Amino acid sequence: MSEAARPDRQPGMKVVLVAPEIPGNTGTIGRTCVALDLELILIRPYGFDISDKSVRRAGLDYWKHVRLSEYDDWGAFLAARAPGREQLFFFEDDGTGGTVYDPVYPADAYLVFGRETKGLPPEILDGMADRCFRLPMRSPHIRSLNLANAATAVIYQAMRDHLA
Repeated sequence: MSEAARPDRQPGMKVVLVAPEIPGNTGTIGRTCVALDLELILIRPYGFDISDKSVRRAGLDYWKHVRLSEYDDWGAFLAARAPGREQLFFFEDDGTGGTVYDPVYPADAYLVFGRETKGLPPEILDGMADRCFRLPMRSPHIRSLNLANAATAVIYQAMRDHLA
């Protein structure tokens, strides 16, 4: 882990992508993290090579500024970071904890998103139904939003009380 990404160096909100599959989404989310000075945490396995030029292309020349941390799996992430339950916010199409507008997000929240095709694994969500939120969608013609679009909407909502 690089010095800039050490958990004790950078307090604040963090974005966590669990097993991301599409490099363009990861790059776009990374760019949003740079814009808001948030750490991006990636949890393996990935559906692409992190050095893939499409990740860099989506993040443009900002990718080198992403405060990036990587973990081999969810267990390694929990062991290293030890987030409190109240810091964890999971986002799914069918989140049962309410909409993204309901929680009050602490400044040290972890905003957790799953893979594009399957969402978050059941073992991660086990016992966390009240911590799992959704973006409202009015149209019956849409099952879900693109991960990068959904993450950006959630991140800005979560940050609204923390932006100057």
